[in-house]
Amino acid sequence: MKPITEIDDPRYVKAMSHPLRVRILALLEERAASPVELAGWLGATLGTTAYHVRALQRLGLIELIRETRVRGAVEHHYRAKPRPTVSDDAWAAAPPIAKQAAVSASLQTIDAYARAASAAGGFDHGNAHLTRTPLRLDARGWNELSRACIRLLSQVDRIEAAANERMERNPHSAETRDLALVVMLFEAARLSGDGSDDAAAATRRRHRRELEPPTAVSVVVGQEHGPLPPRDVSSS
Repeated sequence: MKPITEIDDPRYVKAMSHPLRVRILALLEERAASPVELAGWLGATLGTTAYHVRALQRLGLIELIRETRVRGAVEHHYRAKPRPTVSDDAWAAAPPIAKQAAVSASLQTIDAYARAASAAGGFDHGNAHLTRTPLRLDARGWNELSRACIRLLSQVDRIEAAANERMERNPHSAETRDLALVVMLFEAARLSGDGSDDAAAATRRRHRRELEPPTAVSVVVGQEHGPLPPRDVSSS
């Protein structure tokens, strides 16, 4: 089957339209697993889980990597294939239903990830960071901030590569951590529905840690994470 490379592929939209499929994909991005294992983690029935696993395989988003015999039965283990990487132009041109499916899937995964991490103390370390920053920018400012996010992600790749080299030299280091970084930049909608602009309040909120869920223009979250998954659809 031809791999899914664009988010407007009908197979991708169909896969992302069911919340259980989104959660299964998230888990299979983190590790290989069987429907039996997935059902236990998700608190779903084996029949329902196996149905959605088969659907994801048919849609080309996961692949069978091995089979094992357990008490006379054959257990199938799957892992997720790489998600589509979407350019800025491709994202802008994608139909609304495709973008809604991709964003919804990402937000569901991020929410589950962050909640699991928070419950496990993942935000307790001094290096953890949670910022919600409301901004009011013109078109040039928005473009500059978007490019700044891309530069940050490029820097993240360099930091990760350097860390991998150090960990290869010292594979038993006790300082190794599993971390998650989430970057969002989006046109905000006011929760209050009030169109007034309180610049003083926005300034007070800026650059401070907040404990409520992120709902503003830009969000950067770094944390040690618990048992859940990694990167979703990304702009490049």
